[in-house]
Amino acid sequence: MSASRPPIPAAVHSDAVLPAVTGVVGQEAAITIPKAKPSGKFVVSALAEGRGRKAQNGDIVIIDYSAKSWKSKKALPGTYDKGDAPKVFPVGKGAVIPALDRAVQGQQAGSRLLVVAPPTAAYGTSGNARLGVSATETVVFVVDVVKVLAADAIVSGEQRTVPEELPEAQVGRSAAVIAVPDTAAPGRLVSRTLVSGPGPKVKTGRTVVLQYSGAVWEGNRGKDRATLFESSWAQRHPTTLIIGVGNVIEGWDKALVGAKVGSRVLLVVPPRLGYGAQARKGIPARSTLVYVVDILAAA
Repeated sequence: MSASRPPIPAAVHSDAVLPAVTGVVGQEAAITIPKAKPSGKFVVSALAEGRGRKAQNGDIVIIDYSAKSWKSKKALPGTYDKGDAPKVFPVGKGAVIPALDRAVQGQQAGSRLLVVAPPTAAYGTSGNARLGVSATETVVFVVDVVKVLAADAIVSGEQRTVPEELPEAQVGRSAAVIAVPDTAAPGRLVSRTLVSGPGPKVKTGRTVVLQYSGAVWEGNRGKDRATLFESSWAQRHPTTLIIGVGNVIEGWDKALVGAKVGSRVLLVVPPRLGYGAQARKGIPARSTLVYVVDILAAA
């Protein structure tokens, strides 16, 4: 076990002394810290019960939160701050501090939670200098569970047909099937909306939650069932990434910025917008790539 992360106590639902919280779900909470010292307990208390999906291990959650130091009574950065965005992470994977990861487990979308996190559940014995949190500080969070996405989620809606010269895609909760036509790959980027989503357009710099499968055109030409080099559906793990800033291949950045949340998109990415002359596992150099992508959420 890491020296900076002692055992995390089990969460309790209440304590003798707790901060007071005012405000409504979906807006920044006002947190009033009591004069008494914290007990050291890890508290997760539901202030408002949601009616959406319960967050389970492997699901993707989107949360907003307000935060305050118990010791200094100073507000800490939260997602409701101007210029910030909701936090997106997989449940139970250690992607965020234990206080947030454990607090959302079993909670329904739409809930508001009071989380009192002792150092072991917050920033460990090293604290967080960037936030101004010392190794001995208890941190108070008010967490709004905005959305919970199942590990095998897919978008809903009737899928459009595509021209014969483009690949076909069939998507289920456990796999995606891509059929590549027996023709030469197009030399340009192709983005075809298969299902039109009802959500807002994806903006540059935002975090998106995606399900996707990918295949190489050349090696699967004429096959009714292409060999996939990667599939989030098969891994039961939606992908979260920041779009439009060069974190992914250029074809994705160009095609997915501006697409609507809730859409399914077929992409054909030429080598110059993919991996070019670089070979990767399952992808020969100078490959044209075929993807089917479900845009589940954007934050």
